[in-house]
Amino acid sequence: MANQDWFDRDFYKSLGVSSDASDSEVKKAYRKLAKDLHPDKNPGNAQAEQKFKELSEAYAVLSDPEQRKEYDAIRTMSHGGARFTAGGNGAAGGFSDDVFSGFFSRQSGRQAGGGNASMDDLLAGLFNGGAPGGFGQQAARGSDIEATTSLTFRQAVDGDTVTLRRADGSTVTTRVPAGVRDGQKIRLRGKGNPGPAGNGDLILNVTVEPHPLFGRDGDNLTVTVPITFAEAALGAQIPVPTFDGSQVTVKLPPGTPSGRTLRVKGKGVKRKDGTSGDLLVIVSVAVPQKLDGAAKDAVEAYAAATAGDDPRQGLVAQARES
Repeated sequence: MANQDWFDRDFYKSLGVSSDASDSEVKKAYRKLAKDLHPDKNPGNAQAEQKFKELSEAYAVLSDPEQRKEYDAIRTMSHGGARFTAGGNGAAGGFSDDVFSGFFSRQSGRQAGGGNASMDDLLAGLFNGGAPGGFGQQAARGSDIEATTSLTFRQAVDGDTVTLRRADGSTVTTRVPAGVRDGQKIRLRGKGNPGPAGNGDLILNVTVEPHPLFGRDGDNLTVTVPITFAEAALGAQIPVPTFDGSQVTVKLPPGTPSGRTLRVKGKGVKRKDGTSGDLLVIVSVAVPQKLDGAAKDAVEAYAAATAGDDPRQGLVAQARES
């Protein structure tokens, strides 16, 4: 996907990171800036939209190891290495000698009978990776496009139709499948640039915003639900919200400890085969911040009745074990 525009672009500067930044540093910088510049947070702000587009392009390149390697090579060219030149001896333009020197030496093996390799062979080697057939004789598929999109947690779980803006200002609308994960790359066939042998693909880098209540564990959804001490100690039937907006009743057995996970079958992320993951309910005993009257008396009576119990018994001995 490299193009001459990369000579004039500083993707590292767009993300505010150094050229030796790690993958995690690149991702962290992008997510921080994308949150502030996202068009949904800046409706009608053309400047913010342009910055978000530049940010997304920078992340699409630097988050892909192959593209980043290619981009770094181009940056090296633009800072004194191999480069485009205006050409010499009246030529309209061309590459500098250091670009072609390695290329022509690789082509020497194609010479036959002391003659030079044909221009078709040379151009095919340069532009088509040395594919047989000569320049222009083999139809090429359009180039792939990389784009980045930020989805809400619900869009990622349920799937959604999103519209993406290309670098040239045109848009492409595509369906993001249900169940995508944060950081996942999706290849959408035929959504890239057009070419004689068909369109290229769209490589979509997905970031997913967190949900205020639900979390994700593979194809399972997670939810933390507070319970009272009495419910935990005596057992209870408690209502639990599900991702589709309904609720289910979950049975707590007597003596349920805080942090225990209970499983509700089939209430997780939908899979391609039509089945679904589960809803993992994590219970957390809620401790009252203030007790008055009868409630305080009852807790004090309970404390007196269980004065002989020591939940920390044996901890010191375990700590001393080698």
